[in-house]
Amino acid sequence: MKILFAASEATPFIASGGLADVAGSLPRALLDEGAVCRVIMPLYSAIKPELRQKLRYIGNFTVPVAWREQYCGLFEAPANGVKYYFLDNEYYFRRNSIYGFYDDAERFSFFSRALVEAVRHINFIPDVLHANDWQTALAPVYLDFCYKERNPVYNNIKTLLTIHNIGYQGQYGPELMESVLGIEPKYFSVLACNDGRGGLDINFLKAGIERANKISTVSRTYARELLDPWYAHGLDGLLRERSFKLSGILNGIDTKLYNPGTDTALWKNYSAETVEDKSVNRSELLKSLNLPEDGNSLVLAMVTRLAAHKGLDLVKYIFEEMLSHGVRVIILGTGEMVYEGYFGYMQEKHPDKVRFINGFVPDFARKIYAGADAFLMPSKSEPCGLSQMIAARYGTIPIVRETGGLADTIRDEGGENPNGFTFKTYNAHDMLGAVDRAKGVFSDKDRWRRLQRNAMNCDFSWAVSAKQYIDLYNSL
Repeated sequence: MKILFAASEATPFIASGGLADVAGSLPRALLDEGAVCRVIMPLYSAIKPELRQKLRYIGNFTVPVAWREQYCGLFEAPANGVKYYFLDNEYYFRRNSIYGFYDDAERFSFFSRALVEAVRHINFIPDVLHANDWQTALAPVYLDFCYKERNPVYNNIKTLLTIHNIGYQGQYGPELMESVLGIEPKYFSVLACNDGRGGLDINFLKAGIERANKISTVSRTYARELLDPWYAHGLDGLLRERSFKLSGILNGIDTKLYNPGTDTALWKNYSAETVEDKSVNRSELLKSLNLPEDGNSLVLAMVTRLAAHKGLDLVKYIFEEMLSHGVRVIILGTGEMVYEGYFGYMQEKHPDKVRFINGFVPDFARKIYAGADAFLMPSKSEPCGLSQMIAARYGTIPIVRETGGLADTIRDEGGENPNGFTFKTYNAHDMLGAVDRAKGVFSDKDRWRRLQRNAMNCDFSWAVSAKQYIDLYNSL
């Protein structure tokens, strides 16, 4: 089984979110399961120089972009035993970041077509082209409409499209159909979607859903939620029609990177068997943040993007009441100014109970995972979520709302084989109730230790998910 995994970002080369973690971890796990998996991505100028130095030039070719041709250089480099291909065009990818440019539609339609074109130049004809999110969703479309009928090399390639977050779809004006995408007008219905004003736009993700042989998303619960208008951002009708080809496979985490037994970022390493040593990290974390040591207060952490869908409006609504219940809060993240300002103000108002670190430092994030007692994720929607798995891996008990991957990974303390605390409704006092229950169990140290060991012994590795992906590839 040969897989070409197409993604707009991948660790260790460049990352802006969870997709990069998946593209950096799943291909390695697929190799371990006996598949041959290679990754293809853009060659961004923002990739670190020390990584760019490892690139080997293979060749170049031209890519049709509507009525014109664009240069595409082809490079390769290994990472963690996986071969990565890089598609180079400085006009599109010599930018100071990955996304957010006026011509993103052209940039990623170019990438989608270029990665299909590249198949003829890399001496690797895949059995499956695995596309990810809207930035590569046109690859199955180009494969079907522009290549399969014209070149037998492509005839037997099957396609899978994984939706990591349906909130990002690649929706643009219909004038780009011919002038940028270069797709014939007769196929307009495949890309067409409602523009919300009584007209039609084009939608990259919608087209990929239409043309891919199968669709997956990143948790079983999120796959069900996508059939609901509350979660699907306008694509629920299409997904209900195509539900026969939709499945959910939970993401995993890199259990070598996130290992409290070996993590060099920690003040003291520990395991499920020596979880008592976690208290050293708790003390040192509080000391590093100039917070008073107090064994009775619950140290509650959030490592998150500061965005509304992360449930931060619930946190704001109940924040000071929560502090009054014997909770101290550490927040690491960056994002919307309304939340940055609020948590900064709360730190000034409650200097002995709140710390807000504006930014993201991976090593310090792992110190927080190791040093906090509990980890809060009250998301409005969470396709999969990795932070709750990382927290559990470090014995920091997750408190989550039952949505998406949070519902699939965290089992409430009141049930069988618990590893955290959950609440169902998107309600601030329901969230506070879960925090209070955690505070109550925290006061019983033996019960809390059992819960920590349960959490740390959960298998959130990619091994299980990789087997499920192999089965899905074989079903295409």
